[in-house]
Order: sequence, then C-alpha cells, then structure tokens
Amino acid sequence: STDLTSTVGYDSIIQHLNDGRKNCKEFEDFLKERAIIEEKYGKELINLSKKKPCGQTELNTLKRSLDVFKQQIDNVGQGHIQLAQTLREEAKKMEDFREKQKLHRKKIELIMEAIHKNRNLQYKKTMEVKQTCCCFLLALLYLSSLSHFWQLFLKLAQTKSALEDSDRSYQQSVTTLEKIREEWQKEHIKACEFFETQECERINYFRNALWLHVNQLSQDCVQNDEKYEEIRKSLEMCSIEKDIDFYVNLRKTGSLAPAPVVYENYYNTQRNATPVRSPVPVAISR
Repeated sequence: STDLTSTVGYDSIIQHLNDGRKNCKEFEDFLKERAIIEEKYGKELINLSKKKPCGQTELNTLKRSLDVFKQQIDNVGQGHIQLAQTLREEAKKMEDFREKQKLHRKKIELIMEAIHKNRNLQYKKTMEVKQTCCCFLLALLYLSSLSHFWQLFLKLAQTKSALEDSDRSYQQSVTTLEKIREEWQKEHIKACEFFETQECERINYFRNALWLHVNQLSQDCVQNDEKYEEIRKSLEMCSIEKDIDFYVNLRKTGSLAPAPVVYENYYNTQRNATPVRSPVPVAISR
C-alpha cells in the first residue's frame, strides 16, 4: 500500500500463514482419527480370531488351513494396531513441525509489531508537528499583514521564533520518520522473505507427509495381502482325499466287515430230532 501506516499487505500474509497452519492441524487431526479407527479395527479382528469358533472340529489339512487363516487374521489385526501407532507418530511430527514454525514466526511477528508501532507513532508525531508548523506559518502571515501596528511587533517576533522552532522540529521529525520508514521497509522485506521460506517448507512438509501417509496405507495393504497369500498357500495344500483318509484312519473300528448272516432252520431241525420219552410215574405214599 502507498499508505505508510497501512499493514494490509502484511496482514494478508499473516492470514495466509495462519490458514496454512490450520490446514496442517486439520491433517494432523485426520491422522489421529484414522489411528483410532485402525486401532479399534485391529483389536476387533484379534478378538474375532481368538474368541470366535471357526471350524474347530475340522481335521487334518483343512484344519491346518483354518489355523493359518485365524493366525493371519490375528496378524492383520496386529498390523492395523501397528499402523495406528505409526499414524500417531506422524501426527506428532506434524504437530512438532507446526509448533516449531509458530515459535520462529512469533519472533519475526514481534519485531514487525514493534516496528509498526514505532513507525505509526513517529508518523503521527510528524503530522502533528507539521500541523503546528502550518498554524504558526498562517499566524505569521496574518501578523505580517498587520505589522504596521506597533502593538503587534512583539507578537510577530514571538510567532516568527515559534515558527522557526516548529519548523526545525518538523524537519527533525521527518528525518526521524524517514529513518524509521527505511528500517521498517528493510525489516518488512526480511519478514516477507522469512515467511516465504516458511511457507515453502510447510507446503513441502505437508506434501511429503501426505505422500508418506499414502505409502503407509499401501504398505499396509501389501503386508495384508502377504498374510492373505499365506492363507491361499495353506488352502492349496488342503487335500480332500487326504482329509477323508485321515478321518477314516482316525475313526476306523476295524479292517474287516461283519460276516454274512446265515439262515438257520430251527423249525425243521426240531421236528426231525428223536422224541424224548416221558418219565414213569412214581406212587407217593400217604
């Protein structure tokens, strides 16, 4: 701005930097929320794999596949818990980065705040001295027009002396203000260069943090796929024939089938047999 006391450009830069810091905070909160979700999901998977029965009476190769399945689901759950911890660490790094930039910026902002205040006070003082000088000048011109009256001679001399003093104060004030203006402009340029450097660092850090986050998610997917691949490999080893044979060998009750049941004709055998004689009665004495 051409207005020496205006801070519109500086305020715009500060607002932009504050918005950038807010955006970093939003991403930091996003990572924290994602960590909570990942940890909860991981714990639920672990509880599911440990507490929920899943083919517990299966035998042999299919049983081994199911054991691998539950173990790898447990590993996937552990992986999500580890991912949650990683996300918290990344959120902490983002928080540390924000606070570091905030502290560095605060030093520059305090310098600029002080120089703005000094500049504005000197500008106000200069304008007041200028106004006073103008008033004395107008008074001197007026009194000069009335200088033929002897009673105004003394007043005229006093006003002229006051004008000279005021003019000297005005010149000194302008000189001081110019020095302050040059100092302010120098510090303003330095502040802008510092803020630009910080903004470049912030964008670069934010971009890298987002890139890293996506890589972490991709890596988690790759690791999960490796765990699922173990399940697929185990299932490839599952043999229907082996499991049937295993069950037969485990539960078999013998190697021979029961003998055929032969019909036996008990009726004809009884009829063709020799009759049995009845016993002779014996008299019983009374």
